[in-house]
Formats: sequence, C-alpha cells, structure tokens
Amino acid sequence: MNDDNATISQPYEVKIPELRYGHPHETDFVLLQDLDAVTVYLVYGNGSQRTMKVFLQKDESVNRVVVQSEQFSQEVELGESATFDLTLELFSGQSNTFSLEVVNLPQQIGRFFKAPPGNARLSQVKFTETTHSKNAALEIALPDRPTDDVAMDQPISFFVVVLPNDKSGSFRQSEGRTWTADDLEELDVGFVELELIPRGMGELAVRSPQLYHSILPDESAQMYFDITNEGSHRLDNIEVRVDLPLNWTKAINPLTIPALEIGEERRINFEFTPPADIAVGKYEIRIRTTAMSSNRPVTSEDKSVTIEIRAETNVLGTALLVVLLVGLIGGIVVYGIRLSRR
Repeated sequence: MNDDNATISQPYEVKIPELRYGHPHETDFVLLQDLDAVTVYLVYGNGSQRTMKVFLQKDESVNRVVVQSEQFSQEVELGESATFDLTLELFSGQSNTFSLEVVNLPQQIGRFFKAPPGNARLSQVKFTETTHSKNAALEIALPDRPTDDVAMDQPISFFVVVLPNDKSGSFRQSEGRTWTADDLEELDVGFVELELIPRGMGELAVRSPQLYHSILPDESAQMYFDITNEGSHRLDNIEVRVDLPLNWTKAINPLTIPALEIGEERRINFEFTPPADIAVGKYEIRIRTTAMSSNRPVTSEDKSVTIEIRAETNVLGTALLVVLLVGLIGGIVVYGIRLSRR
C-alpha cells in the first residue's frame, strides 16, 4: 500500500496456503507507482494482522539523475517569460552533485534555473543520503521581437541535461553543438526534452496631430489618423467605427485595413459633414479602432474629436462698423487738434 492505504501492487494480494518454519516463500509484486517507501500488509493465522513499512532502494548502477517535467510544452508570448517545472530523481551510488545545463535553445532566449520555493538561482543540485528527489524550475524569457532563430508560431525543441561533475567539463567544451536525444543517450546522462512555441500579439497605436477643428456651418472637417502596429504579431482586419452626432455624415478612406505587419504604419483619412440646419456650438465625435491578432480581438483607446461650428460673419456689416469706427476716431483726432490750437 501507499501512504493513502491504497493497494498499488500487481497482483493485489497473494495467498500462501502454508508457511513452514525455516522454509521461506518468495512472492513477486510489480509496483504501479514509483515510490520511495511502501507498506506491506499481512493477515495470518486466526486473523492476526501486521504492517511493515519498507523503504525501497534506488538502482545506483546507472549514475544518473532522471529528469521529468509535466509542463513539457508551453506557448510563450514574445517579451514574456515562462517556467518549466522539473522533478529530479537520483539513481547513483557514485555522485551526489550534478550540474544543470540547457542545450539547443537560441541565444536570444534568456534562461536560468531556480530552486522553489525561494526561487534562488542555481546551477548545481546536491543530493543527500536521505534525499533522493528534488524539485527545480527552468525560467525562460523571450525577446520582444521575432528573430531568425525565434520565429513566430514555430516550435523550438531543447533539452535540459543533468550532468555528474566528472562529465560537466567535457560537456561545456562542446558549447554551440546541436545535440540529439541519441547523443545524450550515448553520453549516458539524465535529460528531458522540452518545447516552447513563441507567440505574439499585435498592438494598435492610433495618433492624430489635431483633435479639435473649427468650421463654418457649410464646411466639412477633414483630418487623419496614423495607425501603427507596435506589437509583436501581425494585425488583421483593422476596422474604424465612428459615433456621429445626429444627422452628420462621414467619409472614411480606407474603411478597413486587411493586415498590418509589425512596425508598419497606415494613414486613414476622415471627412465629417454637419447637416444644413446645424446650430452654432461644439460637437463631439468618438472614433474606435479594432483589429484581430492571433485570433484574439485587439482594441485601442477611443479617440474623441471636437468640432466647433462657428457663426458666419456679416462682411458688409463688419465693413460699415469699421468705417464708423474710423470716422469716429478721425473726428475725435481732428477735434482734439483744433482744440489744442485755440
């Protein structure tokens, strides 16, 4: 049985009809779980019971550490990091200190090992006589932009290798080599193959040099927005939606942008026309921009455009007023000169 008193042997039980003194009976069991200790449960005679907890000995002949990871394949966003959990189990009677290495991972990807729960960085692990299992974690950090070696949506396979000290020196001399599983098997070291898939996300940046316009009732307001993809993945189906005041009309060119690559910029032109009976005042127009990236929606901050409708000026009236003001000022000046001469 295991610590939860569940039967983990195959067969589940063995019945011995007769056990004579001095004549031991051998029974073979296959364990269905990999455990450090099991409990043997015996029932004999007239119902007597006995339990014995037995610690199991690891096979020490291989001189290696077995590495396993439940999160062996992960999708990681560009510019972000991910953690691979590692379980290390010692099978050695010769070495108790081992080095941790990562191979076949592009240099643009940062990596380091840490020991939970304190997350202290480590490069070696040491086992004791009472501890044959340890937990560790590999943290990786992807660059902000794709490169030749870190391509979008292309899986990257790499290995975590656990080396005894007598092999770590020669292994480091092969830095830059591309290793295969057969090479590591031939080297007779513990390893696990992991996989990461770089993913990205587009980011909409909307800019305009002017968000305030002043026009006459019979005019139209013309402006433009510059749309830029500042993310790490292509943007698809960029659409612009406008919330207009009542009875206003609009013209947008282009209405949609099929795709926008990383760092690419496009300009969208707008023309807003008020109705013929528009009243003098300020009107607000809200503009929203949406897109898709990696089959996920992407939105940007809404932009508010203010358009002021100003009253038309009476040219004839203004000219008459200017003439009257000039005449009045001239009369005052002439009267002042004559008064001073007297």
